[in-house]
Amino acid sequence: MVTWIDRRKSAVLLHITSLPGPFHKGVLGKEAFAFIDAIAAAGFSVWQFLPLGPTHGHGSPYESLSSFAGNPELLDLREFTSKGWLDKTDLDDELTAERHAELRTKASLNFWQQAAADTQLQQDVQAFCQQHSSWLEDYSLFSTLKSILADRAWWHWPQALRDQDTEALATTRACNTVRIQQVIFEQFMFDCQWKAIKSYAEVSGIELFGDLPIYVAHDSADVWAAKQMFTVSDIGLCDEVAGVPPDYFSATGQRWGNPLYRWDKMVEDHFAWWVERVRHQMERMHLLRIDHFRGLEAYWAIPGESGDGIIGEWRKAPGRALLETLQQQLGALPLVAEDLGIITDEVTTLRKDFGLPGMKILQFAFGGDDHNPYLPCNHDVDSVVYTGTHDNDTTVGWFNHADEHIRQHALQVLDTRPADIAWAMIEAALASPAMLAVIPMQDLLELDSDAKFNTPGTLENNWCWRLDSIPDAENGCWQKAARLNRKYDRSTD
Repeated sequence: MVTWIDRRKSAVLLHITSLPGPFHKGVLGKEAFAFIDAIAAAGFSVWQFLPLGPTHGHGSPYESLSSFAGNPELLDLREFTSKGWLDKTDLDDELTAERHAELRTKASLNFWQQAAADTQLQQDVQAFCQQHSSWLEDYSLFSTLKSILADRAWWHWPQALRDQDTEALATTRACNTVRIQQVIFEQFMFDCQWKAIKSYAEVSGIELFGDLPIYVAHDSADVWAAKQMFTVSDIGLCDEVAGVPPDYFSATGQRWGNPLYRWDKMVEDHFAWWVERVRHQMERMHLLRIDHFRGLEAYWAIPGESGDGIIGEWRKAPGRALLETLQQQLGALPLVAEDLGIITDEVTTLRKDFGLPGMKILQFAFGGDDHNPYLPCNHDVDSVVYTGTHDNDTTVGWFNHADEHIRQHALQVLDTRPADIAWAMIEAALASPAMLAVIPMQDLLELDSDAKFNTPGTLENNWCWRLDSIPDAENGCWQKAARLNRKYDRSTD
């Protein structure tokens, strides 16, 4: 039985980058506050989003340069004008990604100039750096090296830098003070802006629901700074990588390319890296989803040179010991287990033993027979139900592209017609016994496949959908949601 959900609740799924606004993507600004107001007024009590870390060029939040850092592209530069670090005219130009980066550089120079004469600001920054020294020093240096080495992956750096030679790193720090200071400034301001959003959410009765990828990117500060904890060779290449074996989704399996954990090393130091990783994210969030939870019970190890997931072997992971350590160090674990796909009894037992709800996806419900676990009649309290996730098409898009027998089964089970499929699915999710129901913003707006956020296994045209504006309080989507949240006892009213 889930122990940390105290009542029936509902959430809206919308990543920060999908917020509207003047920048090239959504930021931690007034639009976030307005979104909190809107969902709270409609009876929702949770806002779910994707990982917040700095991304590679393809933009996937699940392939981050750091498990700890915040994405500086999410900084609201408008706040910097109010503090005098930027001029208002700086924001008159088209606010592209390149322009955003240029203005962060300018703001950083002015910030540090002000800090030199502002004792309180100095103390605040020093306290931040001290609190986050376990990751900030490595990340600021890693990010600086990526910048001056043309964004090359760390295993392609000069050997002394790749292998963290003490003298080479000291020289890099001495010669790149301004760049390193900019990274620290960006992380300090991300922390400040995020805390403002979290505080506002708490006052508004909204919990923040984050996402933790089980694995980390090969080209990340995490792996570069602690190579001994990951399956990488002396020259930085992956000896083994993560993925899944062939199944009914893929005849060749999936090769994700992330290095695996050297669990024996992590057990030796009592999972210190994992404890700090989860602690850091739980300081930002109220709830946290663990992606690919089954990898904590057993994982598919693929030889690094393999091009797919066919060749590999299942190995046991010390998930029970890890979760016990997390509980001992951090207390109750408000975690959700992403347990989609082919799940063994051992994975289910591990999840239930620690009181972690699993996931139910309604778009998966209408194939197979009456025993399909995703059918609403088969849901249980210890779960989180979604109409669809960020990896699914929108409900309208899914229905339009589904096989005819799936379409007809959905219409029959939901007792609806094609034109009303989005809200029929939303109502089914809210009516579910599951303690938490999550609705993507695209479904509330009844959008089609043009609003799909991600197509797994592809690199193009993902992570870029955005709201044009936040629907006002009179919009029908909020009114319908408010009515259904009340009807199914998910509202605080």
